[in-house]
Amino acid sequence: MKKLMATIAVAACCAAATAQQLPYQNPALTADQRAEDLCGRLTLKEKIKLMRNGSPAIPRLGIPQFEWWSEALHGTARNGFATVFPITTGMAASWNDKLLLDVFTAIGNESRVKGEQAKRSGNIKKYQGLSIWTPNINIFRDPRWGRGQETYGEDPYLTSRMGLAVVEGLQGPKGSRHMKNLACAKHFAVHSGPEWNRHSFNIENLPERDLWETYIPAFKALVQEGDVAEVMCAYQRIDGQPCCGSNRYLQQILRGDLGFKGMVVSDCGAIGDFWIKGRHEVSPDAAAASAKAVLSGTDVECGANYNRLDQAVERGEITEAQIDVSVKRLLKARFMLGDFDDPSLVEWTKLPESIIASKEHKALALKMARETMTLLQNKNGILPLSKNAKIAVMGPNAADSIMMWGNYNGYPTQSTTILQGICAEAASVNYIKGCGYTRNEVIDSRFNEIYTADGKQGMTITYWNNEDMEGAPVAMEVEKQPINKSNGGATVFAPGVNLEHFSACCEGIFRPTRNELIEFTSGSDDKLRVIVNGDTLINQWKPRAKINYGKANLKVEAGKEYSIKIEYVQATDLAAMQFDLGCRIQLTDDAILRSVADADAVIFVGGISPLLEGEEMKVSEPGFKGGDRTDIELPEAQRKVMAMLHKAGKKVIFVNCSGGAIALAPETENCEAIMQAWYPGEQGGKAVAEVLFGDVNPSGRLPMTFYRSTDDLPDFLDYTMRNRTYRYFKGEALFPFGYGLSYTTFNIKNAKYNAKNGKLTATVENTGKRDGAATVQVYISKPDDTEGPIKTLRAYKKTVLKAGERQTIEISLPKESFEWWDKTTNTMRTVAGKYIIHVGQHSQDPAMLTIKTKM
Repeated sequence: MKKLMATIAVAACCAAATAQQLPYQNPALTADQRAEDLCGRLTLKEKIKLMRNGSPAIPRLGIPQFEWWSEALHGTARNGFATVFPITTGMAASWNDKLLLDVFTAIGNESRVKGEQAKRSGNIKKYQGLSIWTPNINIFRDPRWGRGQETYGEDPYLTSRMGLAVVEGLQGPKGSRHMKNLACAKHFAVHSGPEWNRHSFNIENLPERDLWETYIPAFKALVQEGDVAEVMCAYQRIDGQPCCGSNRYLQQILRGDLGFKGMVVSDCGAIGDFWIKGRHEVSPDAAAASAKAVLSGTDVECGANYNRLDQAVERGEITEAQIDVSVKRLLKARFMLGDFDDPSLVEWTKLPESIIASKEHKALALKMARETMTLLQNKNGILPLSKNAKIAVMGPNAADSIMMWGNYNGYPTQSTTILQGICAEAASVNYIKGCGYTRNEVIDSRFNEIYTADGKQGMTITYWNNEDMEGAPVAMEVEKQPINKSNGGATVFAPGVNLEHFSACCEGIFRPTRNELIEFTSGSDDKLRVIVNGDTLINQWKPRAKINYGKANLKVEAGKEYSIKIEYVQATDLAAMQFDLGCRIQLTDDAILRSVADADAVIFVGGISPLLEGEEMKVSEPGFKGGDRTDIELPEAQRKVMAMLHKAGKKVIFVNCSGGAIALAPETENCEAIMQAWYPGEQGGKAVAEVLFGDVNPSGRLPMTFYRSTDDLPDFLDYTMRNRTYRYFKGEALFPFGYGLSYTTFNIKNAKYNAKNGKLTATVENTGKRDGAATVQVYISKPDDTEGPIKTLRAYKKTVLKAGERQTIEISLPKESFEWWDKTTNTMRTVAGKYIIHVGQHSQDPAMLTIKTKM
């Protein structure tokens, strides 16, 4: 009996122990303590699973599934509907980091809500997690770089201030019990193109001064001031070592000099570049590459090479204890999110789902779009335009909503194109496309030559509420216009059709009236294929994270019939189905002039597009390579149209859309006004029109130099800062860094600096007749340093002034603002000596005020 009672007692004790919380399950412990405990309970294979971007659940320990790769460059991206704000360079042009904090607070909230939705679904897919791989704080050193649009411009200080706002907005205020999301500063450390050879490119002999004075400062700020949770290492090599396998950059500089305690994640596929033939080839295979990356400090891989880490352990290339260092970091990050805790304990789980693409966030997108508009030229005050004027709108970007979304984008529930914005403002508007991006031609649609089986003009579209085009159809309609459908705004393709998980079949008979070459074009999210007379001309039968575009050519003969079938399948999130066919034609100058004959002004909305510039792209248009540009001139086709209009006596207002600087020297002669509109987001069309017609006074200032021509630029592959950006460029910029016009004028005077308290004061006056925003910019130079920057931004302040109003402003300029390169110690520090403070409205302001001071 005693023996039985003892057995029962032991069993009861064991049951009680099992019911007790394990240390890593205790939310009262620190994230470090919990990570330490949990790491010790994992097998090697389980640890390796956690080090992949798509981390599976580990049920035996209650570890939930996690996805490390999500995006939110300028809005929650690639994850269904979300508010789409202006592209990053555009938001940098606002010079308003307080507004940017509001923007990324909204983005961070939308991302958290979507992350919680995915977690509750039990299946977290790529782009649906709480690890957000933004901001891109690389320096936009060369305007040819296609990904430059993702950055905050060419200046280290402006990039730092903007980057800090992004991090706080995404992660939540410091002192919060849990982090809202994990922000990621990328790409460490010296990366700004080129795209076409990034998997094999080696940066050699970079001067230490350029490294510490230009490429490192924004990372230093986000690590030391912003407590950014993650840093992403870049693709290329530096001095022979891949960035994701560089002890010097990841261990000595990032973790040593900068004191970074968080996680390092790899860029996607970067570890494979270590060993794949034709790339870096510094490792013999995936196992060795993985060991090298982890030992260098890369904690999580975007890719699948880390699956071979156990092989590397067996071969003695790395130990499990060394792997534990990375595992503890990634577990700590997840504990800081509250990922293992009951949702009731995590404050960010209480955000309402109604905030996604909400009315308030759309208003914020419009406010930011207004502040991005940068007026570069306004001859004779032609702007703002009269709303009663007869307006002609022209150009490849005027009616393009997708251009406005930029890259790394989400899907808006509603967009306003620039043409739509102008039509809402002006009483009389005539639209003619005029030309394409790079060619003096447009597509003349032949959709009106398609007929249904019973002879009606148009295509018959049949819908099913499944992904297999099977069973009884739920709807059928005849489409008489080129097909352009999306489920934006929770709009179904047709009554009775699901918003998601449906399919469609479009059928029609094309009866051409002439012999010609027809171009078929399509756009889709998710699957689509175009079949003509039984042959598949366009095949996009694979779901992807964004809209796919396709085109194909076919010679047709008049009098013949061509059976067209379009099969479409929608899986989740965005639904988009686009189709047209037509003939490429060139519009003659006479035809264009006839179309704008009675116009008081022509608004030409041109530039380039995210379809042409971006990350590692395949682009067949002239002037582009791998997503980068080979030159920075405006494409000749657009340039010729505006020159022709000017010669004919038309007043041309040029609205340029691009992610980076365009050389616009001829346009300053051929256009009355030039406005840089960037890629302005879902509300961009309204913002552009409001500025053109005077409802809004433009306040954008350039975050980069607009050069006169490609000839002003050094070799794209040269990473030294010689003759690059306003800080080192010795030529004459077309539009300098910090430049931007207003419909009013400002005057700055009485600039004074108090070295004791580190405060600069100045009087700013609105000397015009309209309310407006002045941006006072403070630069510093060191006259005895002939090798350093000509001047470098160290402070700024944007101030709204009523017409005739005068304000005395105060700007903080502490001792740390005078950090300079010390060649005796090879460090950045406040070097004793003479400095000049420059106070003005842009970097080459002829009215710049100067103050001499000593440190």
